[in-house]
Amino acid sequence: MEISVQQVAQLLEGKVDGDGSLMLSRLEKIEEATAGSIAFLANPKYTEYIYTTKASAIIVKQDLELKQAISPALIRVTDPYSSFSKLLEEYQKLTQIEKSGIEQPSFQSITSQIEDGVYLGAFSYLGENVKIGKGTKIYPNCVIGDNVTIGENTILFAGVKVYADCKIGNHCKIHSGVVIGSEGFGYAPQPDGTFKAIPQTGNVIIHDHVDIGANTVVDCATMGSTIIKDGAKIDNLVQIAHNVEIGKNTAIASQAGISGSAKIGENVMIGGQAGITGHLTIADKVVIGPQSGVPKTIENQGIYTGTPIMDHREFLKSSIALRKLPELLRRVSQLEKKG
Repeated sequence: MEISVQQVAQLLEGKVDGDGSLMLSRLEKIEEATAGSIAFLANPKYTEYIYTTKASAIIVKQDLELKQAISPALIRVTDPYSSFSKLLEEYQKLTQIEKSGIEQPSFQSITSQIEDGVYLGAFSYLGENVKIGKGTKIYPNCVIGDNVTIGENTILFAGVKVYADCKIGNHCKIHSGVVIGSEGFGYAPQPDGTFKAIPQTGNVIIHDHVDIGANTVVDCATMGSTIIKDGAKIDNLVQIAHNVEIGKNTAIASQAGISGSAKIGENVMIGGQAGITGHLTIADKVVIGPQSGVPKTIENQGIYTGTPIMDHREFLKSSIALRKLPELLRRVSQLEKKG
């Protein structure tokens, strides 16, 4: 399908700078774009491409100043990244094939309840007393345990496993390979050196608008619930242990690990491969850098990096000092020889 530059601008509530009648049929990267496509410029590192791109239109920040004339039309908006994301969403709605109905073979317990518009893919399994809200899509090879509740317009991609008694809210997106409600890592050391498993009797509660990336695991609580609150975004390959609480609109990048009973605040950002010790609290709006180790509670908003974590500015100073250490040792050695 084709759409004009002016129509895109209206959709994004932007202003056209150039020929608004140009027709667009594709979305492409600015550095690879071809005639008939639309791209966006949000990262200043890619500014040079605005003068060489073959794109017919580019979404840019409203106050962008050009150094020379360009051929593409510009759509000036407040936030190019968010605007392009909105355009991608609209494109996806128009192009994706909507799945519907119940495919066979699949198993659905007679005590399960499915509302209108649910898609149940082949080889999926619904246990006893499962409740699925309207418009939810469960792709092939998903396993939904007994007494699980899933809200409306949620998507479980192929191969998701949800253990018994867990609850998932509305408008969630759970990617392939995710396991929700598996046993937490709880063992009591015994006098003879063995370990005795501590029964994990709780569940997982996932609120609305939560996204969870592929092959992430969310363990059930020992007692009570492991909780992920509204709007949280969790990347691939993240481990969330028993009784953890993740606050609203918190984002966690790939390979991070959060130990049992940690409480993560709202609007927190946790970088990839960060490790969070159990039984601590992280305040709202904290940023934890990648590969950081968090051994204690963080009470104040700020940016923290390093292992163990420290204020980011102090971490940068320490990094500079560490680079100078070999030279300092050499000078100390020379002074000792002179002495």
